Amino acid sequence: MHTPVTIIGAGLGGLTLARVLHVHGVPATVYEAEPSPTARAQGGMLDIHDYNGQLALEAAGLLDEFRAIVLEGRQTMRVLDRDGAVLFDKADDGTGGRPEVQRGELRQILLDSLPAGTVRWGHKAVGARALGEGRHEVTFANGTTAVTSLLVGADGAWSRVRPLLSTATPEYAGTSFVETYLFDADTRHLAAAKAVGGGSMIAPAPGKEIFAHRESGDTLHTYVVLSRPQDWFAAIDFTDAAAATARISQEFDGWAPELTALITDGDTAPVLRPHHTLPAGHRWDRVPGVTLLGDAAHLAAPNGEGANLAMQDGAELGKALAAHPDDIETALTEYEQAMFPRSTAAVIFDGAEVPGIDSDDNTGHRLIDILNGQGS
Repeated sequence: MHTPVTIIGAGLGGLTLARVLHVHGVPATVYEAEPSPTARAQGGMLDIHDYNGQLALEAAGLLDEFRAIVLEGRQTMRVLDRDGAVLFDKADDGTGGRPEVQRGELRQILLDSLPAGTVRWGHKAVGARALGEGRHEVTFANGTTAVTSLLVGADGAWSRVRPLLSTATPEYAGTSFVETYLFDADTRHLAAAKAVGGGSMIAPAPGKEIFAHRESGDTLHTYVVLSRPQDWFAAIDFTDAAAATARISQEFDGWAPELTALITDGDTAPVLRPHHTLPAGHRWDRVPGVTLLGDAAHLAAPNGEGANLAMQDGAELGKALAAHPDDIETALTEYEQAMFPRSTAAVIFDGAEVPGIDSDDNTGHRLIDILNGQGS
């Protein structure tokens, strides 16, 4: 295949696509809004699943590099009740299918696997238009443009490529994260560190939950999840860290102090991260010369699958293009027809569908039933 592929967005999905194309000798250029690879922190931990994310890395020829950055022991999982009682505690025995890595390290592996100059940094897409016959022009904030016969929008929730295919726009999903970090937890935050344990900890309740990860070193990364309207969060001044912390922790009055400490004792100001989603079953009619992957195609509230699906999308699209070097439209049709149903599948854990946060079943005991294979 000699048609160069233009990819908008250097997230995990876009980079996986670029790498799989490179493996097959297909030229690609990735345009990324960020000015450099280190311009922004890349977020926390990711569990990379053996049924999608790891298959994508295998297609990219990067499984050994991936295994080298796996944080041992982080598949340890525990479930706590609101009073701090440990209801479930499963150690990481090395046989789990969801090893944990730092997102930034995974992204760096992908970047390092690409030829120099593949990623054009400092190119924030602001619009895209059709030129006819499958060609498109992308305009960047720096005043430059790119014209291509094969355009892939890997540019996330607020994709500038998506309008070429769909009128859908993200809507608030009804939930938000509030993130905090606790550093040097084993010496400075002993009770919280003990509650979290060696991997991940979740304390669920209808409409709310506290989820925490032990990241590299002894850093604890907390995700407080609340099902509240946007107006509720808008009434909180997140520029006042102390006031915001107090208001969020108030939602967990009566919970064990070692759990609320994950909010109140944060070493960073609480950060609000609202969740948005595209319509369930979002899809589009085939438009020559352009497609989407990852959040640009099927944005959903965080459910443990987003990064894995984006990487799978990238790998599958790359393989389809390599398999049909003389027929781009056949490749894109094949990719989309497989991607649409894959992205709308229910979140399943150990054979059972995971209840939504607003469900009365969003409790520690119900989660344990699922983990013990009693979900149906």
